[in-house]
Amino acid sequence: MQSKLAQISIVVCILCVGLVLLAYTPLSAKSNAETGRILKPIPDNTTKNWSTADHSKFDALNRDFETGAEVTKACLSCHSEAESQLHDSIHWTWLSPYDDTGDTGKAGYSVNNFCVSANKMNDTDCNKCHIGWDGKNDGINCLACHGQADIKWKDDFNDYEFFKETGEMEIAEEIQQTIRDGVKVISLPTRENCGTCHFNGGGGEAVKHGDLDASLAQPKKTLDVHMGTDGRNFECTRCHTTMEHRISGRVYSTPASAHRKSLVEDDLVPKIMCESCHTSEPHEQGHKANDHTDKVACQSCHIPEFAREHPTMTWWDWSKAGQMKDGKPYMEKGEYGRYTYKSYKGEFKWEKNIVPEYFWYNGSLTTMTIKDTIDPEKPVRVSWPVGSSDDKDSRIFPFKVHRGKQPYDKKHNRLLAALLSSDVDGYWKTYDWESSITRGMKIMGLPYSGELGFVETAYVYPTTHMVAPEEDAVSCRECHARSKSRLANLSGFYMPGRDSFHLLDLGGWGSVIAAMAAVLLHALGRIFKNRIKKEN
Repeated sequence: MQSKLAQISIVVCILCVGLVLLAYTPLSAKSNAETGRILKPIPDNTTKNWSTADHSKFDALNRDFETGAEVTKACLSCHSEAESQLHDSIHWTWLSPYDDTGDTGKAGYSVNNFCVSANKMNDTDCNKCHIGWDGKNDGINCLACHGQADIKWKDDFNDYEFFKETGEMEIAEEIQQTIRDGVKVISLPTRENCGTCHFNGGGGEAVKHGDLDASLAQPKKTLDVHMGTDGRNFECTRCHTTMEHRISGRVYSTPASAHRKSLVEDDLVPKIMCESCHTSEPHEQGHKANDHTDKVACQSCHIPEFAREHPTMTWWDWSKAGQMKDGKPYMEKGEYGRYTYKSYKGEFKWEKNIVPEYFWYNGSLTTMTIKDTIDPEKPVRVSWPVGSSDDKDSRIFPFKVHRGKQPYDKKHNRLLAALLSSDVDGYWKTYDWESSITRGMKIMGLPYSGELGFVETAYVYPTTHMVAPEEDAVSCRECHARSKSRLANLSGFYMPGRDSFHLLDLGGWGSVIAAMAAVLLHALGRIFKNRIKKEN
């Protein structure tokens, strides 16, 4: 009798364990063949440029060019509407098109916690990433986005002018030939074009974004399944749909997309959302993961870590800038070969293989400006996600959070924008906070009390690149866990496996005990009945 009871107990336990394991089977265990909507394979030659024009045959480009502005004029002789389109784009204005005040954007009053401010484009170092030949002063540099020759255009034009003026015509002609050949190598923007600025924003590679760095120039699909050269090999423009030089995907204080329509519903929608290609039910029919898409962003499961090849900066402390060794500025490197200290910038921290931080996100970010009042008694959220569990447009989304310390006015309780660039005698040359802040705030048209302090700040970046292969997706148990859940910081809603609800738990355990008791009573009844039969 006891052995039979033991057998029954073991069977019940095995069934319970089996049900638990089945419920928590990770999505990555599903085979490719079970995926619901599989994209039709694209033709092999889609990675080539399907251009209908050979720029080497254009008379406008078969001539000498002495300045960048002359190249732009030649481009506009055919592309007549490009200039007006670009002048109305964020890449030119550096201002949010959704803010009529002109406050939001690098050319306005927006601030960050790495280089703090572009000082309304008076900081010349920041202007190196502007698409003009000289900021907004000398026309559009079409080659910044469309040129494919490996040439530093501004340097070559300066060198050409120098050698021509000094009479070194042989050298000048060699440089001119390089320019003539280069202006004809034109295509749609490539990862190299976009990455020149977006991989290196904030003062160096991977300073800003954790999911955008030089490792994405020629990645393997193990790093990004969309951009991998051994996979789909998508260029940036494959997803960042462009209309009249307006590129989808940029987030200021408004969502990158106004809807979540898929190309199945409307084949003309921008392809910036995951749902655009994969729809809102990307897994096989009936799969539990399809029930998550109204609350969990695709990126939360499919980008388990970022900065998987190159380290990204996670901390920048301006309060430690200005230290000297033997009376001279110095720099130090850390374990990843990245600088952890620079006299003219302060202290840094770098990390790799970072698990994102998760927040409710409806596609909008709060964006602080230098006009805003802060509370220096707690970390200042310079940029932060907008959303909540009650918002139907919000999803749980992964972010990189960059933290640090930066200057603020202790009297006015505002962040301060120092003038930094060395070629305008900013802090990077003078190491004088008072002078650089006074000049910087004068450019911004705001007062500075002279009372300098440093406050801790945080700045978020949505993580959307470095999409991992299916088998590396986040497993269910990494979130649905009592301890060390990826979503431990999110509250205000009940999540099975992570949260405990006393009455519900009592009811659940009561049901389990009642079921086991019923099985046990049934087994005892059968055993008792069989014994009576044998005795009779």
